[in-house]
Amino acid sequence: MSAAAQHGPDTGPPVRVLLADDQHLVRTGFRVILEVEDDIEVVGEAADGERAVTMTRATRPDVVLMDVEMPGMDGLEATRQIVADGPGAPAVLILTTFDRDDYLFAALRAGASGFLLKNGTPEELIEAIRVLARGDGLLAPEITRRVISTFARPGDPTGTAHRGPVADAALAELTPREREVLMLLAAGSSNAEIAATIHLGEATVKTHVSRVLAKLGLRDRVQAVVFAYENGVVRPGG
Repeated sequence: MSAAAQHGPDTGPPVRVLLADDQHLVRTGFRVILEVEDDIEVVGEAADGERAVTMTRATRPDVVLMDVEMPGMDGLEATRQIVADGPGAPAVLILTTFDRDDYLFAALRAGASGFLLKNGTPEELIEAIRVLARGDGLLAPEITRRVISTFARPGDPTGTAHRGPVADAALAELTPREREVLMLLAAGSSNAEIAATIHLGEATVKTHVSRVLAKLGLRDRVQAVVFAYENGVVRPGG
């Protein structure tokens, strides 16, 4: 058993993972890394987006590890279709690199719950899958900063400076404390960092985060970041 497995969950069913990448050697590499973990099970592989959607609906994994550039239907459209299945849909973990910011933001808007840099370590891959399986979104601070600096600019084509009546109504439901938590989420802060900033316990912060997501109709903290910038709740440098 690997060191990562020794620190992973030791009860309950394993996390079911589907691998979607058009390169067979890449999928094999991921399978080798993941299958040594007692709490992770690879339930299938797909070489294109269409197959990824079909296999996701057939195997019902907890997490889909999704490449972006694939023949036919790409990973972004596959993510949109998977997330559109609604409650019970698996979390999608996107493989991304910093040299394609357009992919990064498009994946955010498609509903991906997490991002993994392709130059990451096996330990980071394993931890990312576990985080998403717990129902948490994964957005590294460096990725948050990249999204903010590149896309969240007033007047840009993503429409970050404007919001409609639906968003206004949802935001009106937030308490002042919940709005503060949303702004800290948008900055990429972890629960521990939020707790230190507003002088609350982590358990209390987790409750606030859950309420923010529920009131705004969001699935995870990644969607909260997108919501905050798309609807002008926060501005870069604000």
